[in-house]
Amino acid sequence: MTLTARLNALPFDDLDTRRTLLTEIFGSPVPDSLSILPPFYCDYGLGASFGERVVINQGCFFLDLGGITIGNRVLIGPRVTLSTGGHPVEPDERYDFLTHAPIVIEDDVWIGAAATITPGVTIGHGSVVGAGAVVAKDVPPLSLVTATSLVRRKRLGTAPPEMA
Repeated sequence: MTLTARLNALPFDDLDTRRTLLTEIFGSPVPDSLSILPPFYCDYGLGASFGERVVINQGCFFLDLGGITIGNRVLIGPRVTLSTGGHPVEPDERYDFLTHAPIVIEDDVWIGAAATITPGVTIGHGSVVGAGAVVAKDVPPLSLVTATSLVRRKRLGTAPPEMA
């Protein structure tokens, strides 16, 4: 996080220092064709890898402890969150440990502004994730995903009577 703070404080046209900091953040050289527009935030860095011609727009959050793999020619809109970590869903277990699962974004994917990709999701090649979508399941290749929704999958712990 210290390195991303330094990255975000750079003058926009200081591309050489930006590339040096990205190499430090991700723990290895990044492709010359990778474009990350600041501000950019990540909590770990060493868990992310990138293909060629990837564009990551401003204000993105990568929570990459569980691993993020991004294929070739991927476009990621502004304010997108890729989160590989979480907590157990049962209330009495939430503070005991972190959970995590990798995110894989295959080639030629476009993720629209302010979308959120959750742990363990693979987005198939050529797919589009619409702006604001919350993706919690794998996306087959050449698919379009839009919108958000609440689906009650199971009752957690004890709910107030109005939720029962």
